[in-house]
Amino acid sequence: MDNELHKYKMICTLKFGDIYGQIIIWLIVIFISLATTLALWSSTRQIYALATVGIVLVLSLPFLLFAFVTTLLNRIEFVPMEEELLSRKVRRSSGSTGSSSESAVSPS
Repeated sequence: MDNELHKYKMICTLKFGDIYGQIIIWLIVIFISLATTLALWSSTRQIYALATVGIVLVLSLPFLLFAFVTTLLNRIEFVPMEEELLSRKVRRSSGSTGSSSESAVSPS
């Protein structure tokens, strides 16, 4: 069995363009709900207008958050670090100044 622990680096490739469409759709939903509120607003139906806005916000926010979180999680990658990179980091952190066979070339 391989008892050696592998090191990974986390890369997040999320860009604003990935969630731009979600934001536009949510803004359209909000504007439609505000238009519905204005259409229902009268002296006898004010409670219905306020309830419409409340219901739209309460029902749309969980879907928006779910879309954001799943988009973010889909853009996170764990990539194993190369052995060469690990050995360089170990040499730097230990402070050893030993000469390697690649860098020390003697003329003959």
